This record gives sequence, C-alpha cells and structure tokens, in this order.
Amino acid sequence: MVRSPNNLRLSMHEKLLSTDTTEPADGGGRPNVNARELQEVRSGNPPASKEQLRSALAEAREQTRTLLAPLNAEDLTAQHSTLMSPLVWDLAHIGWYEEYWLLRKLGASTPARGGFDEIYDAFSNPREDRPNLPLLEPAAAWRYCDDVRASVLEHLDGLDLEADNPLLGNAFVYGLVSQHELQHNETMLQTLQLRTQPYPLGTEAPATLNDEPLLLQGEAVFEGGHAEIGSDHTWSYDNERPITRITTEPYAIDLAPVTNATFESFIADAGYDTQSLWTSEGWSYITSEAISAPLGWERDSSAGRTRRRLGNLESLPAEEPVQHVSWYEADACARWLGKRLPTETEWEIAASWDPPRQQTTEYPWGDTFETDRANVGRRSLGPAAVGSLPSGASALGCHHMSGDVWEWTASDFLAYPNFEAFPYKEYSEVFFGPDHKVLRGGSWATSPAIARTSFRNWDYPIRRQLFVGFRCARTL
Repeated sequence: MVRSPNNLRLSMHEKLLSTDTTEPADGGGRPNVNARELQEVRSGNPPASKEQLRSALAEAREQTRTLLAPLNAEDLTAQHSTLMSPLVWDLAHIGWYEEYWLLRKLGASTPARGGFDEIYDAFSNPREDRPNLPLLEPAAAWRYCDDVRASVLEHLDGLDLEADNPLLGNAFVYGLVSQHELQHNETMLQTLQLRTQPYPLGTEAPATLNDEPLLLQGEAVFEGGHAEIGSDHTWSYDNERPITRITTEPYAIDLAPVTNATFESFIADAGYDTQSLWTSEGWSYITSEAISAPLGWERDSSAGRTRRRLGNLESLPAEEPVQHVSWYEADACARWLGKRLPTETEWEIAASWDPPRQQTTEYPWGDTFETDRANVGRRSLGPAAVGSLPSGASALGCHHMSGDVWEWTASDFLAYPNFEAFPYKEYSEVFFGPDHKVLRGGSWATSPAIARTSFRNWDYPIRRQLFVGFRCARTL
C-alpha cells in the first residue's frame, strides 16, 4: 500500500468505509441491514452465535450485490481512475480475502487457485497496474465469491468457535471479513464517484432526512481534564485498542461540519489564491494540480455552482457538509475561519465521551446503533443537510459525528500506547507515521457496523475521492 501513492491504505479493505439499510426500486442504495444484530454480534457478550455470523456475512454480501446490480460487465472491468482498481478486482478481492481468512487460516481445505494470491492480494500490485493483471471476468468473479462463501458456511457448521485460536476469540475473524466487505463497498462507491457515467440515485430519501434541519451554529466546549479514547469492543481493529486514559487541555469544537455554503465563501474570498492560508506542502499541491474547488464542483454560467454526484450533475446544496476535499484544503479553510482542525483525540472526546457517566459510548448517542439517528449505510446517496437528525447528537452536543462525511483531523496516524498488531501488522502498523492523516466518523456510504466513534480511518493528505469533509476547533 504505501509502496505507491495510488496504492493507499484503501486496500486495507480498500478504504473504508461503505454500506446499507433498505432497497430502493432502482437497486442503487440501501439493502436491508439488521444493524442492531450486527451491534449485538460485536458486543461479544455472549459470544457471537453461528447464526449471527451467517447473518453478518449474508448482509455484507447482499449490500455488494445491490451496489453492483445497476452496472454492466464493461462498467465492472474498466478502470475509471488510476486512483482506483477496476470494480471487478474489488469483487474478486472480497472473495480472496474471505477464502484466505475463513478457510485457509482456519484450517479448512480449499481448492487450489493458482496465481490468485499474486493477483488479489492488495499488497502485491499497485492500483494503477491492476487492469493489466489476468483478472476474472465479472461472472467468474461472482462464481468465485459464491463458491468461497459456500465453503465458508460449510466449514462454519462444524467449527468449534471455542477452540484455542486467537482468530476465533469472540469470532473476531468473522468480524474482520464481514467488515472488510463492507469497507470495500465504500471503496467501490468512491470508484463510482470518479466514473463519468451516471449511477442511479433513487427517488426517495428517508423521511427522517426530510425533516426541517436545525440551525446549527456555534461550538461545544470541553473544559479539559481526563477522558478516555479507544475501544475494547469485540470486533474493533487493533489500531482502536486499547482504551486509553488521556488528559487534554480545554478546547472548543464546532457543533457541525463545514457546509458547502461556507466553503463557497472561502473560495469567493480568494481562499485558493491566498498562500498564507496554506502549508508549504498544501500550496505546492494545489498550484501544481491547478485545484480551485472541491472535487466534482463545477461552475455553470446559468445554474451557478453545480456538482457531480456519482456521475449525476446537480445544483450544489448549500447546507450539506462539504465533501471531496483534501486535508490541505480542510486545513486552509479552517485557518480562513480563524480556527484549526481538531486533533483526533479532541474529535473522539466530542463524539463519544459522556462526562456525567465518565465513560465512552460506541455511537455518539449511546452503545446501540439506531437507524434514525445517523445518515450511514447508503440511507441516501449523499450527506444530509447540516442540522438533520438532531437525535444523533453526542453528549457534548456535537452533530453529524456518525455518518454524512468523514472528517479530517489534525493528527498523524500513530499507535496508541500499548498497541499490539493483530491479526497482521499490514492492517495498521505499516501505515503509522507522518505520511497519513486520520479521518473520523464515517460517511453516508459507511456501514453502521463500522461508523463507531472509535473507528480510525487514515489516508494521504492529498486524497479527495473520499467522502470526506471537516469541522473546526480552537484552543481555549
């Protein structure tokens, strides 16, 4: 992954974060997802049952099928951007990853498939080279995934989940694989965002997203002191662990992410032309790439500002969170506003710390996922207006901290104290360091199984194809 700028960590699954909920007639959005059951599986108390594991795997696969259903073979085999793999590579990689972890690593017999490790191991080939590999055609890739799944379920039937195997502790390896597929759904949505042809958006948004949004202005204040970050949840990843007691200085953080309207004002005030707002690396980046607006924004002489959303041209919604901005753009706009990006510790405290109870929560509102509190899982194929879904606010009063857009933080991706790599160091450890910035919170495309407050995403600061925005903070 770090071997090539185009082979970013997205491969980890490849890039985070995707997903689901109910299914519109056009097949473009929400397959049925039992988020409560996924949450119960993760709780691990009692340990996940085989039926729950089958359900988690089946739900992830249904989301993949629903996402790819509108696409033809040409759409699946083309490389729509050198930043991304052909969609058919992602599809077969999902099957390969499942075969590797749920068959080979659990001691199951698996049919020999010569060369697949060299083709579908994300670390073996950078993304720009993958179209040149002998990839399975779409129908063969689906057969491969189906064959692997059949073998996995057969092996699960006779498997002792209580066996002395770290991978089976609270069925972790099944969580690894199901979350991997969900994250690849979001990766594939990023590919669809970079594709020029329109993807069907559906005709209805969930009723809760049509409510009159609150007017969210101002900040939440953390007075400083002790708090906790991190996770000990059953299916959390190694980089989220362990729960860590920290002390932080007082700070203020915005109640909501920066909107398209605010970012438009930044542009109008010559934000992209004011070098003093940018880091030296950021200024070099935007000038060399001739960047003057978020990815997908266009200017129409008659319609004003427009954007491309999954290939569809539409008016720019002023009150939605801005998305498709690099870390450099987020940092510069925060400076223009007289503020800064929050550290990831500040962000997580604002999202999950409950001061009266002196404990963290898995979601901003509590420990159980509730569908109507967050715009995740492709409820709509884009962010909700800022101020929507007020019941999703955190204890500190911050909104939109689960879903809508990932949020850049000021922090480099580093290990927590007492970090232990598991189940392989290439998931997190090889990416620690100053090259990657941390993103938090999940997006509209992220599965509720992943959009927990402790989840740490990371990427290069130049990346803009992600469904990412930002909110601001300031030191008190």
